[in-house]
Amino acid sequence: MAKTIKFTLDGRPLEAREGETVLEAAERAGARIPHYCWHRVLGNPGNCRMCIVEVEGTPKPQVACRLPAREGLVARSASAAARRAQASALELHLVDHPLDCPVCDQSGECGLQDYYMDIGRYPSAMREDKAHAAKRVPIGPHIMLDQERCILCTRCTRFVSQVSKSHELGIFGRGHSEAVGLVPGRSLDNPYSGNLADVCPVGALTDRDFRFQVRVWYLDETASICPGCSRGCAIFAHTSTQRPWHNQGRRLARLKPRYNPEVNGAWICDEGRYGFAEFDSDRLGRVMRLQGTAAERRWDSVSDEIAVAWHQVVRNKRPDGLAVVASGSLSNEDWKAFKSLFVDALKLKRFLFTPEPDQVGTEDELLRRRDKVPNLAGGMALGFGAQIESMTWDALAGEIEAGKVWGLYVVDRDPLKVWGEKGRELLERLDFLVYQGPRKGLTGDLAHFRLPATAWLEEDGHFTDFQGRIQGYRRALAPLGAAKPDWAIFAGLEAAWQGGGGL
Repeated sequence: MAKTIKFTLDGRPLEAREGETVLEAAERAGARIPHYCWHRVLGNPGNCRMCIVEVEGTPKPQVACRLPAREGLVARSASAAARRAQASALELHLVDHPLDCPVCDQSGECGLQDYYMDIGRYPSAMREDKAHAAKRVPIGPHIMLDQERCILCTRCTRFVSQVSKSHELGIFGRGHSEAVGLVPGRSLDNPYSGNLADVCPVGALTDRDFRFQVRVWYLDETASICPGCSRGCAIFAHTSTQRPWHNQGRRLARLKPRYNPEVNGAWICDEGRYGFAEFDSDRLGRVMRLQGTAAERRWDSVSDEIAVAWHQVVRNKRPDGLAVVASGSLSNEDWKAFKSLFVDALKLKRFLFTPEPDQVGTEDELLRRRDKVPNLAGGMALGFGAQIESMTWDALAGEIEAGKVWGLYVVDRDPLKVWGEKGRELLERLDFLVYQGPRKGLTGDLAHFRLPATAWLEEDGHFTDFQGRIQGYRRALAPLGAAKPDWAIFAGLEAAWQGGGGL
C-alpha cells in the first residue's frame, strides 16, 4: 500500500501518495493551482511557470508541478507573493497573444482568459507591437492551428510523441521566434488527432468541426459512454438545445473524453469523437404500418397488430421461420427484454447478432476495438454467442431463398447495406418484416411495421465493455417524436403476444 503524505496548501490539509507532486495531489483533491503545461497524463515539463507556490522555509517560490509533496510541507498558492509571481508569468504569456477573445472559439473554456480574470487584471507594461505569426492554418482533417495564440506549453508535441506516437508536430525556431508547427512534409492525420483540441489550453489548436458552431456557454454537458466500439470510453456529450438555431440545428454538438484511468485515460479516438456528427439525421419518430396503405399508429395499438400478424402467419407456417437480426448497440436493459420476448416467450431459434461485416473496423493497441458496437458483451452475458448461436448473413439469405425463413424482425441493423441490391429481392419475399431502430436506413421503407427507437443519448442505460465492465450512461436529450427505448418496445410486444395466447 502506497505511503500517505500529509501537507498543507493554502491552509487546507491535503494527502498525497508517495511520489506525487504538490500539483498532482492538489488536482486529485480538487484544490486549484493555476497551470498550463502540466497534464495529468502528459507530464510536467515545468516550462509555463504558472503553478508557482510559496513554501515555508524556502527562500524562493517553487513550481508546484516539480515540487514533491513531503510530510509537513506548508505551501501557499493564493498568497500575495505567489499571486504576484503567477501574474508575472501570465503577463509573459500574453506578451504576443492576440486580444481576440470575442472572436476566439476557445472563449469560455480558455486558460488564459480564466486566469487573467482570476489573477491578472494588471495594466499592461507592453509598449511594443505584438509579434505576428500564422493564423487559421488547417494542419489536418480535424485541427486548425493559430500560432499567435500558442504559449509553447508543449502539450501538443508531447501528445503526438507519447500517446499517438505519430510525431507530426514540433517546436521550431529559437527564443522569441519559437513556434509550434508541422514537421515538414507531414499532416496531422492520426486516429487520435482530435485530442489535440482538448489538450491545448489556449485556443491555438481548435476543432475544425466545432469551430464557430455554438458558444460553449450555451452547451449542456452529460457524462456518458461512447458507443463507437466495445472499449466503452468515458465521454462527455455536449448538447445544444438552449439556442436551437445554433450548431446548424443539430442537438449534439461534440463529444469529449472524460477521464477514466481504467478504461480510456484522458483520450478518445477520432472515430468515436466524429462518428456521430449526423446524430439527428434520418431519424424515426413515428410508429408506422407500411404494409398496404401506409398509416401512422399508436404504440398501444401497433403491438397488438404485430402480435396478431405473428399469429396469422404462423398458423400456416413453421413457427421458427421467424428470424431476428439484432445489434450489439443494445443496452443491457434492451438485451434482457430482447431475450425475454424472442427466446423465452416466442421460443425462436434463428438469430443474427454477430457484428461482421457491417459493424467491424480497425483495431489498435491504444483504444480502438475491432467490434464497432458497445455492448455485444451484454448480450453474451445472457447466453448469446454460447447457448444461442448467431447465423451469418449468407446463411440467413440462403434460408430466406429456401423458404425456411418467412419473417424477419430487424433491430438497428440494415440488411440492404450488407446484401446490396440482392437484399431488396430477399426482403420482398418475406411475409412479415418489422424494422426497429433510431434511423430509417435503407431497410426502413421496405418493412411492414416500422418502430422508432431512442438513440443512446435519449435514454438511461448500461453497457458492458469487452472486459466485462458494466458502465452506466444518462439521458442527455429528449426522444424524438414517439420513439421509445428498445426494451420498452420489446416489453410491449411481449405483453401483446402473451395476451394473444402464444403459439
